[in-house]
Amino acid sequence: MNSAPAPAMTVVALLLAALATVAIGAYGVRLARTTSDFLVASRSVGPRWNAAAISGEYLSAASFLGVAGLIAKYGADALWYPVGFTAGYLGLLLFVAAPLRRSGAYTVPDFAEFRLGSVRLRRLAAVVVVLICGVYLIPQFQGAGLTLRILLGVPSWVGALAVGAIVIANVAGGGMRSITLVQAFQYWLKLTAVALPALVLLGHFLVEDRELGSPAPPVVTERTTVEVTTDVRVRVAAPQQVTITGTLDGDAVDAVVRLDPGTHDVAAGTTLVLEPGAAVPVVAGAPADGATWLRPGGGFGGGHPTYQVYSLMIATFLGTMGLPHVLVRFYTNPDGRAARSTALAVIALVGLFYLFPILLGVFARLYVPRLLITGTSDAAVVLLPGSVLSGLPGQLLAALAAAGAIAAFLSTSSGLLVSIAGVLSTDMLRGRIRDFRIAALGAGVVPLSISLAVASLDLSRTVALAFSVAASTLCPLLVLGIWWRGLTAAGAATGLILGGLASGGATAVSVAGGVSDEPAGGWPAALLSYPAAISVPLAFASMVLVSMVTRGQDSRTVGRVFVRMHAPERLGMGADREGRLRTR
Repeated sequence: MNSAPAPAMTVVALLLAALATVAIGAYGVRLARTTSDFLVASRSVGPRWNAAAISGEYLSAASFLGVAGLIAKYGADALWYPVGFTAGYLGLLLFVAAPLRRSGAYTVPDFAEFRLGSVRLRRLAAVVVVLICGVYLIPQFQGAGLTLRILLGVPSWVGALAVGAIVIANVAGGGMRSITLVQAFQYWLKLTAVALPALVLLGHFLVEDRELGSPAPPVVTERTTVEVTTDVRVRVAAPQQVTITGTLDGDAVDAVVRLDPGTHDVAAGTTLVLEPGAAVPVVAGAPADGATWLRPGGGFGGGHPTYQVYSLMIATFLGTMGLPHVLVRFYTNPDGRAARSTALAVIALVGLFYLFPILLGVFARLYVPRLLITGTSDAAVVLLPGSVLSGLPGQLLAALAAAGAIAAFLSTSSGLLVSIAGVLSTDMLRGRIRDFRIAALGAGVVPLSISLAVASLDLSRTVALAFSVAASTLCPLLVLGIWWRGLTAAGAATGLILGGLASGGATAVSVAGGVSDEPAGGWPAALLSYPAAISVPLAFASMVLVSMVTRGQDSRTVGRVFVRMHAPERLGMGADREGRLRTR
């Protein structure tokens, strides 16, 4: 990628998005006065406002940047990311939203104690919530660093630190009450920032009449300099001449070299110059030609593509039901009917949004194929408008996309941080407003520090790992806890531990650098990168089997709990919990 200085419009757009976030958050601080305001906005958020806020925090950097990047790289199979991210809300609507709101709980650990009467299980669930949100926060900070490095040429840590500081300040200042306003605004900003460039580029594409399914690899139309910012392995389909300065296959190179067909290792800091009409080497495992790119079944690199796709489907379809920052939003609704209405509206808002990253992913492969070399295809959304359209139109659209990207980092990070701070303040501390603020500070600093030290994967792939952990832990706890009377505290704890260790261990190895995909059919790489197909059945089965051989609550207690979750709301339901928190 060329590292030309960012146009002034992009800098202004980034500053305006950040300042608007701070200003709206500061306004929300004035409305936050009680612990209930900080945790669940005093359960006073209506369905329309809440749906926009949920969509704002749910549509993370993985959605705004990562989906387009993965579609540009892997083609048809990558469509399962937006499909799964959206369809997960259908399960949430059908099985979780209303009963969870009727329970009167404030956090997922609170629900665990309410349903199964175990303080130990509550603490275990709190650890799981922190783990999921921490894993989810790391790619948000990494994506912010990558984006600002590409746009402004600053070191990666600057972008991560800037986003982290804004998020921590907003959350610590006003909690859920504050970020509800921020996230609703950011949804509409992100939708505009992704829809307008996509529609403009669609018109450009139709006028040009470009071919999508060409059997030839993508090519550059002008002399292109590509700066590789991370170690990558690329695949070359046919012999070609490339000017390389840097490290190729372990050797220092500063000359025109012939790349033979096969795979080649390119080190970070290497520069490649491609002449007009030259084929673009693609990251190993990605389809090299348009026909293969359009055909499903190739997976996401490495061996066992069918397993990869089905495991991704399980993670994204079920993971939404276990995402703490999404679940906590349904506690902010006044009642169960409002919770269902909110979930239905979110499906429409999220589904509308995902139409546009798909288009941008297609256009990125056509118009900025150089990103397929660098390993940073996540940058496609912010680089595409300026690469296709010259002059003022391209600069304006690029600035808008940059503002949407920064909004994506800020909104999702805010929701995740509220979830962690809420759990830590109520389960580890005394539950006061001061405790919430202390928890928010610590919960923001730790993932921020980790994000600067661990390997950076494709944003959507990293987030899919967080979905795997959620699908393997909190999803079975909620689904079985809401719909199966036989669940016991011992069974729930066993499932949380086994599912968490299986999915969390795989996530830790993948984020730390993973294992080699060689040989191409290696199962270890596939299982560690896509663990949900193993960890989710393990969690559900262990919860059921252990519950069947252990003693749970008496039938009368379970009956009262189920009536509270499934019967229509009555005046005062959950008032005991709300009154307790308001007095703190």
